[in-house]
Amino acid sequence: MANLAVARREGVREDRGVTELHYLTATEMARLIRARQVSAVELLQACLDRIEQVNPRVNAIVTLVAEQAMDAAKAADAAEPEGPLHGVPVAHKDLVDTAGIRTTYGSTRFAEHVPDQDALIVRRLRGAGAISVGKTNTPEFGTGSHTVNEVFGATRNPYDLSRSAGGSSGGAAAALACGMVPLADGSDMGGSLRNPASFCNVVGLRPTPGRVPAPSEIAAWYTLSVLGPMARTVEDVTLMMSVISGFDPRSPYAITEGFGPDPERGVAGLRIAWSPDLGGLPVDPATAAVTATAPGVFERLGAEVEQVELDLSDADEAFRVYRAWHYALSFGELTGLGANTAWNVEQGRKVTGDDLARAERLRSGLYHRMAAFFDTYDVLIAPVSQVPPFPVEDPYVSEINGVRLPDYLSWMRSAYWISVLHAPAASVPAGFTPQGLPVGVQIVGRPFADARVLRVARAFEQATGHGARRPPL
Repeated sequence: MANLAVARREGVREDRGVTELHYLTATEMARLIRARQVSAVELLQACLDRIEQVNPRVNAIVTLVAEQAMDAAKAADAAEPEGPLHGVPVAHKDLVDTAGIRTTYGSTRFAEHVPDQDALIVRRLRGAGAISVGKTNTPEFGTGSHTVNEVFGATRNPYDLSRSAGGSSGGAAAALACGMVPLADGSDMGGSLRNPASFCNVVGLRPTPGRVPAPSEIAAWYTLSVLGPMARTVEDVTLMMSVISGFDPRSPYAITEGFGPDPERGVAGLRIAWSPDLGGLPVDPATAAVTATAPGVFERLGAEVEQVELDLSDADEAFRVYRAWHYALSFGELTGLGANTAWNVEQGRKVTGDDLARAERLRSGLYHRMAAFFDTYDVLIAPVSQVPPFPVEDPYVSEINGVRLPDYLSWMRSAYWISVLHAPAASVPAGFTPQGLPVGVQIVGRPFADARVLRVARAFEQATGHGARRPPL
């Protein structure tokens, strides 16, 4: 079996002059394993070594199953490669069930909970040959865009350990940025795939609801929350999407058509709408300065970019009503909840039939207005988050550019307003603040145009190279 020397000859990425096997992309790993030029055991060991080296400082992976993973890697090396992720390490968010692996949901109530079944997304990844290394940190039940809980504590930003990694898929984003794994799953209701991707200089995709089925026994029709992929490159996100997407009859709105990459290349000729603040939202000046560079990149690539005035304010009430209702439905019978979860449950108990009716009218009107918008523009680009990574000790952002915010949700309107649109949205590295903090740009497409969003994201990624900048660990 070939080793790291062969991997060097085969084009392993160089970083600071030192070949680092753990920073291979999933696509590269899968190719080298299939060609028998690197073993699954070697790749897994490189990831496990990296976890041992940096995870104590970052706190991204909270449950590690190294022995189980090594057994799976040995079995992968002994078998003929079949699935597209054969032998590739992956980590799962601590909200998704993993059979035989502790799954806490970030809650003290479930601190020792071990499911007996895998979630669908986990089964699909394993079915494609991926090797599970463990679980990534999340706030309690994924509540909030800052990854901290009473079970495991806070996940720290790899680019500045005094800062937040974002959330609620913050553990996943930090693990990816550090080279602990090349792929990780996540979930997104109000930005939980996109915000941590932006904070940690990786790629996250919120797919169109139904693209990645998430069967639920109590909220089968709830479309604000989705599962999706995270990786260091758009190519890897696209690869992961090919595995985790696809129809499942247990999800009543699962999309039946298969997912594949957009056959077109580049962005030349596309019509791109640019909104620096999504209709008047406060944006931190450092974030605004980084995201403002994105339109020029697309223009140089041959796209037609136009700054637009948007009014997405109807999304605020619609999101808050449906989110609150969902929390009361999902967690209303539990006691001992953390402050953020308990607040959301209480808000949900106040929701009336009139509230739901108004929220549905607002969301429906917004959907049709944006359908007309996307008849004119191919994609919308905007900030992912309204701020760069904030101090890890802060529970949330309370002020942006001199504007006081009313509650802990308000600082993420740039992400959760987009959630209401039933649209695919990606976060792609866009650059760094003068303090070296990552900032992402958000690329939004019309519903079901996930492949186009990824096509645009990849063109931007390849033109800028921001995602290749590694954290100074």
